[in-house]
Amino acid sequence: MMRSISIAACLLVVVLCVQAKESPRFAITDIPEELMKGTHAVVREDAMVFTIHSRSTATLKVHWVVTILNANGKRFARQAVWYDKLRKIVSIKAQVLDANGMVIRKLKNSEITDHSYFDGMFSDNRVRVADLTQGRYPYTVEFEYEVAYKFLYAIDGSAINQYENVAVQHASYQLNFPDELRPRYKTSNIDQEPVARKTANGFSSLTWSFENLKAPTFEMYADRTKSIATIKVAPTVFEFEGYAGSMETWDAYGQWITSLNRGRNVLPDETKTKVVEITGALQTREQKVKALYEYLQNKTRYVSIQLGIGGFQPFEAALVDRTGYGDCKALSNYMIALLEAAGIKANYALIKAGEGAPAMDPDFPSSQFDHVIVAVPNGPDTLWLECTSQTNPFGYQGTFTGDRKALLITNTGAAVVNTLHYPAEVNLQSTSADVTLSATGEAQAVVKREFSGLQYENGNLNFVVTSQYDDQKKWLQHNIDIPSFDINAFTVKNNKEKIPSAVITADLRMDRFATISGKRIFLMPNLMNRNTFVPENVTDRKQDVIRRTAYIDVDTIRYHLPEGVYPEFLPEDVNISNQFGEYEVQYKVDQGSLVYIRRVKMLKGKFPASSYQELIDFYRNISRADNTKLVFMSKT
Repeated sequence: MMRSISIAACLLVVVLCVQAKESPRFAITDIPEELMKGTHAVVREDAMVFTIHSRSTATLKVHWVVTILNANGKRFARQAVWYDKLRKIVSIKAQVLDANGMVIRKLKNSEITDHSYFDGMFSDNRVRVADLTQGRYPYTVEFEYEVAYKFLYAIDGSAINQYENVAVQHASYQLNFPDELRPRYKTSNIDQEPVARKTANGFSSLTWSFENLKAPTFEMYADRTKSIATIKVAPTVFEFEGYAGSMETWDAYGQWITSLNRGRNVLPDETKTKVVEITGALQTREQKVKALYEYLQNKTRYVSIQLGIGGFQPFEAALVDRTGYGDCKALSNYMIALLEAAGIKANYALIKAGEGAPAMDPDFPSSQFDHVIVAVPNGPDTLWLECTSQTNPFGYQGTFTGDRKALLITNTGAAVVNTLHYPAEVNLQSTSADVTLSATGEAQAVVKREFSGLQYENGNLNFVVTSQYDDQKKWLQHNIDIPSFDINAFTVKNNKEKIPSAVITADLRMDRFATISGKRIFLMPNLMNRNTFVPENVTDRKQDVIRRTAYIDVDTIRYHLPEGVYPEFLPEDVNISNQFGEYEVQYKVDQGSLVYIRRVKMLKGKFPASSYQELIDFYRNISRADNTKLVFMSKT
């Protein structure tokens, strides 16, 4: 009898194990039908738990499950977790399930690859990558990982529905903390309050949960952050490798930055003497700042420093002076030291760099920055210095750090300030060309084009202007918008002013430029600035229309016609003006020549959603006019 019971018990254990092993999870049939429509993937579970243990320790646990429906969602089959000496990966698990929710592969630890996260001279950042990409759809990937932090400088928040055409079935964010280390949080596009609880160990927790969020579709010319549910979290007090601080206010945060920089601005006496030699004969503050900035550019080179506190604390100025290299923090600190030696006050400024970078939130003191620049008061103006570039024009910020908010580190703390704004009038592209047309359709053209302000960066021209001849020629071949041409000769001139400009002249040969049909010659007079883009049509626009850049384009093209050729048809002049900008085209016949004049002025700003159709019509009319053909008739 006992033996029978033992056998039955063993069989029961086996059955239970088999059932547990074969129990499906995250089957595709469990996804609500409304979440499947028009989606590339569905996030089945996005669970984050961030726990604060002390002013300098924390842990993050993540459970991330995504059902990938087609090839457009395959990027979610890879998960990367980065680490360094202050971030330790405690564990990573990854597996893939089929459409029925059955496990078809578990990733071994040896299959999780390890790479350098940043290819810099001084960096210990690394990343572990788990790749579960499959060849057949649909399938589900499941990742679980835990990271231990030896700092509390930054707290991972969550962006719940951040991916276009990706729905979310369930998501949660939990924040655990001792009351004396209660962090601050700010939510966007979330209409719920977190569930607050007290735990047995004296900790408090805040939890947000989300169910069945349909896939967002982001509108053109819109602020995507207005569509994404986000939870931002920041510490009140923290410690980073022995440096204690507070983020409760911007002043408190600025004082912490000052504590990192204190005593690191000392220069050797011989360098101070060199500063006096450079600036002694110069009359104005701006002249002195420019001279020292160019000295910095010629003497130093940029290299990223990402080693613990080195990610936030600059090298000493004396070290940069001796070695000639440093990151944005070190080079900015060195620039400030050089200016101080000349008796000029300057400020360290934190900023989020890059074209299209997310805007700073001035109402939420926190670590929102990835770059450092220098601000020099200059009467009613401010001179802004990008210290990491050997070629940047003096005082030019451009799309990298211009037209946004920055945090100025002051004697008493910090201040939120605005960087340089570049209006349409300075962002100019001016083109003039003489085109000699033959009776057989070929043409020779001498083109002069000037780019200034933000248009100085068109197609990375700001880097090309200092490149070698072959690289410049390749750039011209790629960026001259003419169907077929050869470059006979060209020149590139770089004007490194605060509003920089580049002037390109080119001698071009254009085969088959015009189309010949009997006695008629057909050509598009808009030589190399034709717009074909028209925004997609949306019947029910939800968000404001946002244009982020203003500019002016002016084209003056003179066509020298073959003898005996005259215009058979000239379109009417075009003149359009609305809240988005202005567009003008003129055609003039002048002594055997046709002159085509085009001017476009595009404005930046925020416009009501109801104006979107007006923007579509504006672009459509520009495209139609830009691609108009002229007809010429030969008398012979």
